[in-house]
Amino acid sequence: MVKVNIGGMNTQEIKDLVDKFAEGKIEAKITSDISGVQEVAKGEADYYFGACATGGGGAISMAIAILGYSKCFTASMPGKPPRKEEIEKAVRDGKKAFGFTCDHVQLTVPMIVEAILEASSVK
Repeated sequence: MVKVNIGGMNTQEIKDLVDKFAEGKIEAKITSDISGVQEVAKGEADYYFGACATGGGGAISMAIAILGYSKCFTASMPGKPPRKEEIEKAVRDGKKAFGFTCDHVQLTVPMIVEAILEASSVK
């Protein structure tokens, strides 16, 4: 089963969306940003999702510090909503941490979940 850790803001909303759109194929857990990303680095979780006001700051800064910039993707920012093609490419390219803005949670989370399920053998 794919494991996703969730940190930052709007964590319960994000978890509820993962649970809804993954239909039992992804295990979502609310964590702090540091411990959530550390679990990804250790292979104890597969992905990290984080939301904040800018999508590229608090949402993903710990992930960049721990995993490195090449494993992280800012899926949305103020004035830049998520794009399905970019998210699908990020998942295919092996990105493990996804940051996005709080106001794009409802758009972004289903796109990331769908891309992860499509790319994994968990269908």
